[in-house]
Amino acid sequence: MDQVVQEHMTFTSAGARKATELLAEQNKQNAAIRVFVKSGGCSGYSYGMAIDEKSLEGDRTFEVEGVKLVVDPASWPLLKGSEIDYVENMMGGGFNVINPNATSSCGCGHSFRTDGNAAPDSEGSASCH
Repeated sequence: MDQVVQEHMTFTSAGARKATELLAEQNKQNAAIRVFVKSGGCSGYSYGMAIDEKSLEGDRTFEVEGVKLVVDPASWPLLKGSEIDYVENMMGGGFNVINPNATSSCGCGHSFRTDGNAAPDSEGSASCH
C-alpha cells in the first residue's frame, strides 16, 4: 500500500517545545526554524536546521504549535510530510527528522536517500556524521 505524503510539515510536541526554547534564547523577532536538505552524508542527502529571520522567494512557511517552520523550494520535495522531533538520550539531545520520503537512512539518522539507488557520485562518505 502506498503511503500518502502530506503537503505540510509538523513538529512533535517535544520538537515544538525545544524549538520554542531555542527561538526564545535567540530573542529574535519573527525568527523561524529553517529546515533544509543538502548533498552529503553517508546516504546521499543530509538534514540541516538553522534559526533564520529571513524569508526567501519560494519558501514554504508553516506555523506549528506556535513555532514558525520554513523550508526552501529545493528542499521541499525531499521534506514534505516530515515531522521534526526532539530526542534526549544518554549521549545528549538533538532534533530528528521523521521523513516519509526517505527510502533508507544512515544509522545515525542524519542522512538519507529517497530511492533505492546509491549515493550520488562524489557525495556521501563511508561514515555517519
